[in-house]
Amino acid sequence: MGRMKILVANLGSTSLKYRLFDFSGGQERLLTRGGMERLTDHAPAIESCLAELRQGGWITRESDLAAVGFKTIMARGVNGCVRLDESVVRAMEDYASIAPAHNPPYIAGIRLFAKFMPGVPLVALFETAFYQWAPEAAMRYAVPEAWCQAGIRRWGFHGASHKFIAERSAEMLCRQDVAHRARQLYVDGGKSPVREPALRVVSCHLGGSSSVTGIRNGVAVGNSMGLTPQSGLPQNNRVGDLDVFALPFLMRSTGLTLEEAERLLCKESGLKALSGGYNDFRDIVARAEQGDGPAKLALDVYAHHIRHWIGSYFLQLNGLDALVFTAGIGENQAGVRTEICRDLDQLGLKLDPKLNAETKAREAVISAPESAVKIIVIPTNEELVVAREVRRFLQNPSTPSLNP
Repeated sequence: MGRMKILVANLGSTSLKYRLFDFSGGQERLLTRGGMERLTDHAPAIESCLAELRQGGWITRESDLAAVGFKTIMARGVNGCVRLDESVVRAMEDYASIAPAHNPPYIAGIRLFAKFMPGVPLVALFETAFYQWAPEAAMRYAVPEAWCQAGIRRWGFHGASHKFIAERSAEMLCRQDVAHRARQLYVDGGKSPVREPALRVVSCHLGGSSSVTGIRNGVAVGNSMGLTPQSGLPQNNRVGDLDVFALPFLMRSTGLTLEEAERLLCKESGLKALSGGYNDFRDIVARAEQGDGPAKLALDVYAHHIRHWIGSYFLQLNGLDALVFTAGIGENQAGVRTEICRDLDQLGLKLDPKLNAETKAREAVISAPESAVKIIVIPTNEELVVAREVRRFLQNPSTPSLNP
């Protein structure tokens, strides 16, 4: 296709981050990156993003971009890497109520990019795509079949991040066969041959939104998140796992409305609720270090749930070759990594305290030499995964999404 510059837009409810990649001539280069926070309107932010690209000389006209890629979350009946037409956007709208912090800003941003750059293809890589080949038993809820057909099942999220970890951890462990399978996953559904023994990895994406994924030979076996991004581990202000009968009980006994319950579960729960109102993980850590009880409880609950899911995948994978920490908390919080790996020597995991303390926002093995399982920090690169899949889609747009 000649020149191929792909802009990846990462949209939050009050933020826009972007990276511009160039895949021309068989190369893979990050040209520039930027972003804006505390937005009340995405329109001027997107206009500013495009202006910055022009002013920096990265693009001179609309046709310089081969596509704009989006790390979209979920849509009814749509999965994989797909062209964003109106039917796909409407499918995202159908799931806006179960992804209220994610789908609405993406829908708004997609429509704005279509307005500002009508000639540029818009392509989505859905976060659920990485889990299309997970065992059915890992993804089903014990609900009536009609509910499952309506979409009530585990979907899994942070797919781009965990896919990057699947690739990079295999490279670091000298398993190029597995790295190749992970890179080709959306082409052949994990059928690329790999040699024995199996490579078993647990990836911990720990940030404002967190999840744990088990990975065998580059393919996910499950994710701690379920139907929605509100599930699984306690999130910064979203509830995480909760007994389904808690909600009807509270509504009947306290008069809580469904709308108010949704607001509390999505905006006032998680670590914010446990810590006494603190939404930034760094603030929670600082208060815990000062002896604040609620903050300490929040950290303990967080680590407990992460260990729960690591243990689950340890069993499902029949052991581990690597435990990986990534994303803002996983890459930067040595104390959290220490607590998660505490007293796991009988399972073959032992941190090197010095390496752990020295590692922040960089790639490093932080396990002790005698640790049977490698413990690794790998900064994630979700945007690169999106850009690679968008490039693949553009090169062969007739290829359908696998298991849509």
